[in-house]
Amino acid sequence: MRLALRVIIGVAGVLGLLVAVRLWMAPAELAGQLGVSASGSLGLATIRADMGGFFAAGGMFALAAAIKARGGLLLPSVVLIGLALVGRIVAVAMNGFAPEMGPPMAVEAVLLVLFVAGWRMLPR
Repeated sequence: MRLALRVIIGVAGVLGLLVAVRLWMAPAELAGQLGVSASGSLGLATIRADMGGFFAAGGMFALAAAIKARGGLLLPSVVLIGLALVGRIVAVAMNGFAPEMGPPMAVEAVLLVLFVAGWRMLPR
């Protein structure tokens, strides 16, 4: 069970890092797919820094936790994903729900459950 959990967490970490690399290499393209548009050099830099940094940090800590079998390393990923989900819930409360908001919220909810499970089940 723990090995399967580590593998799934590791895959999630690698996918987070791949998203970060895509954001760094082609920020306008991927950000546009996520509903964000860049306005000039500052916008592109912000997408690379903020969005790329978010995915890179979450992915790095998840991958490190999977490789080292250390649940404590998942805490930053739990916090990042948890706060992202809170932000989406606030957006729904303030702006209403749009169907395109469902998939990212579902992915974040699944990742949150996965990372919390890893944090609790893997040795700290």
